[in-house]
Amino acid sequence: MNKHIIYLAAGNSRRFGSNKLLYKYEGKPLFRHGLDMLTDFCHNRPDCALTVVSQYPEILEQVKAEGVRVVYSPDSPKGISYTIKAAIQALPNLREEDFILFVVADQPYLTRHTLEKILSYARSGVQTVSAAYGERPGNPVLFSARLVPELMKLQGDEGGRKVLQKQECIYVQVENEHELFDIDTPFML
Repeated sequence: MNKHIIYLAAGNSRRFGSNKLLYKYEGKPLFRHGLDMLTDFCHNRPDCALTVVSQYPEILEQVKAEGVRVVYSPDSPKGISYTIKAAIQALPNLREEDFILFVVADQPYLTRHTLEKILSYARSGVQTVSAAYGERPGNPVLFSARLVPELMKLQGDEGGRKVLQKQECIYVQVENEHELFDIDTPFML
């Protein structure tokens, strides 16, 4: 069983006003915080493979230069469903027993510990797993590859939550609410 980690670095940053993923945050572009953690995480986990999907050539060029698989998603401005579909279609050798973990690029405080806890549920019979703090669900979200047909039916700005809500989901509590914090506007920085 493989765990495909999809790093979603393709958002439109409408509320931010410019490409927030390239905005310097604590000394480096926002997208680098999660990417650096995920690259290191996957380096130590032979069962995990990292794929970065983006509509931004400057992000894809940096990531590709580091030897990470990249997917160009030119239709991402039409909505998150296009980004999700582009990522899934690019996964090599995806099997029913595999899992797909979607991680968003605007959550700089996500920890390895949370990833480990979520991935510990990747086993037969599990359909979906989501990070949460109390009653508030968040990202990342893990899907059984058996749900790929449902994910491929998403339209426009529909994200994976639409599929998750139809499944029995395991909610993994993060230790700090800050982990689920995603940056949407410049004043949040």
